[in-house]
Amino acid sequence: MKVGTFVIKIWRWLSVFLVIGALVWTYSLFPEMVAVDFSETGLAEKYVGKENVFYIVMGLFLVNNVIIAGLAKQIPNMDAMHLPILKREIWAQHRAALNEHLTNWLYCLVAVINTIIGFSLFALATINSTQYKMDVFDFSWIYYVGMTLMIIVFIMPLRLLWTPVPEDKL
Repeated sequence: MKVGTFVIKIWRWLSVFLVIGALVWTYSLFPEMVAVDFSETGLAEKYVGKENVFYIVMGLFLVNNVIIAGLAKQIPNMDAMHLPILKREIWAQHRAALNEHLTNWLYCLVAVINTIIGFSLFALATINSTQYKMDVFDFSWIYYVGMTLMIIVFIMPLRLLWTPVPEDKL
């Protein structure tokens, strides 16, 4: 197993535990009505019941970890000629490398979405807490981290533009 594949698998499983832990912990801390939208001054404008936050996050979690991860498991069963990639003929000859790259990409997408959900839950719990005096602007870093992670994930398929080198030329 390559180092990149190992890191992505570990990150994906840690992100699953992050979301589950964050969801359980924040659900116990949330007030009945959770502030979810804020004005430019940082004051809460819209509130949602904590049950609704729970159901929305669980829906995102299930779609992310069941549908996208399920799609990643089906990559080896798909015909390489039907995949939306350039240079299909060459990649079809190196099917193991193609499978590994596409599976890693989808698992990385799952891990990024889980990580963003987990951090967002912790931020939402802290903002709605009466113990901490932090406002919504203290968590603007989550936006930048999330955007950076998403850019990295959507740059990963660019690797498919370069075809693999045959073993006899190494």
